Amino acid sequence: MINLSPFFKSIIDQDQASIVICDLNHTIIYMNPASIKNYAKWGGETLVGKSLMNCHNEKSQEMIIKVTEWFKTAECNDKVHTFFNEKQNKDVYMIALRDENKGLIGYYEKHEFRTKDETPFYEMN
Repeated sequence: MINLSPFFKSIIDQDQASIVICDLNHTIIYMNPASIKNYAKWGGETLVGKSLMNCHNEKSQEMIIKVTEWFKTAECNDKVHTFFNEKQNKDVYMIALRDENKGLIGYYEKHEFRTKDETPFYEMN
């Protein structure tokens, strides 16, 4: 059987949107290059290994805990829209991460931009 980990890491690393992966203790265990750049003024790569809670106010911390608890209640509870950034025209989501037995192992923050990509199809410059 092929080890898919390098393939999955490459997918995450190639994503131009920020992806921050946390364990159930809210420790940041991985940041893709886009998130390192996006969060540079808050420490960028030095945030790995630290608590995500340190990056949020009390209200946001409460919501992160609430969403994480909701993820635990059912396998189908996997995605919550947490924020819309009007300036960057993007939505931010918390998405559950589950193991092969559907047990919750963590979550990640995913940014999805709404701005239409105007790059010509199949342009390879």
